[in-house]
Amino acid sequence: MKHDAVVIGAGIIGLATAEYLLKQGLKVTLLERGRVGQESSWAGGGILSPICPWNYIKEVTQLTQYSADLFPAWVNTLRTTTGIDPEYDQCGVFVLPPYDLKKAELWCLKYNVTMTQRAVSIPFSINPHADINNRKTIEKAIFLPDIAQIRNPRLLNALHKRVIQLGAKIIENCSVYDMALKHKTVLSINSSVGKFSAGYFIIAAGAWSTEILGNYALNLNIKPVSGQMLLFKFDSPPLRAVVVQDNLYIIPRRDGHLLIGSTLEDTGFNKQITISARDHLLKFAQNLIPQLGALPIIRQWSGLRPASPGNIPTIGQHPQLSNLYINSGHFRYGITMAPASAEILTKEIVGGTQPFDITPYQKGWNGN
Repeated sequence: MKHDAVVIGAGIIGLATAEYLLKQGLKVTLLERGRVGQESSWAGGGILSPICPWNYIKEVTQLTQYSADLFPAWVNTLRTTTGIDPEYDQCGVFVLPPYDLKKAELWCLKYNVTMTQRAVSIPFSINPHADINNRKTIEKAIFLPDIAQIRNPRLLNALHKRVIQLGAKIIENCSVYDMALKHKTVLSINSSVGKFSAGYFIIAAGAWSTEILGNYALNLNIKPVSGQMLLFKFDSPPLRAVVVQDNLYIIPRRDGHLLIGSTLEDTGFNKQITISARDHLLKFAQNLIPQLGALPIIRQWSGLRPASPGNIPTIGQHPQLSNLYINSGHFRYGITMAPASAEILTKEIVGGTQPFDITPYQKGWNGN
């Protein structure tokens, strides 16, 4: 059976790409080496902004800001059509010292981002009669009120259901081995469940993308970087906003779950959780919320981010193979960049005016 498009990888990027292609009328099949949405996409925190965004280059800012603006309408459609609420929450982010205030102010001014500097007490009191001695006051925190978060496992569930509604076929536990070529065109790919032919092939396999491409990866520099996280549960949320400090973060969910993350470990495809990472994250979190010392860790896990230079993904057509495309290398911000990346990739395939110059997202083939 020949398909219009075969998407290799069914994480957030593969699912979002499939949804956009399906809405353009293409017949799409997704091939997933494991289970849908259970790798890096599931493992992340769901903050819809880079951590301390003034520390990133303009190509990251351009893509993340455009993508974040797409989220409210995107999530509303998913919630309406699937009945699954991804819990989009414009909760804001507190950035605690140390930080470069001047750099933050200049960045916010340049990109028209609202920012204030204010004192914050952590944990925020749910009970107005709670003992104030149990709270830690940070006198000068940066507050970015417009930044939102998403509950990424619920977003993945909604997208999974949506692409099936739109007619996609998803094959799990399907490993891709190689490609059959003719005249610089991919005729088919071979997998553990058979051969697939299509008009277009899209690699959206995250940290595994270069392995799938093999010799056709050229100088693409996408590699796995592990990140470990911890999960706690309160009766009610101890925070009203995300809290960031020294590249670590605390994310409150509406139901009282609290995520602590995350490490950055260049250990290849090793997803093993470690005591050292647990202790590192606990020390950070308990310094701000001492009450965590009395609570059990509900879960510790790790995910393999598709790391790329400068956090810039590669999105677009292969330089040598006419019907092969990639949408990968989003590093820590695959969730954040997903709708914009899917739109860009889809317009590359079916045509359409891009939202901005996409050249920076096609330089990854050269190792940039």
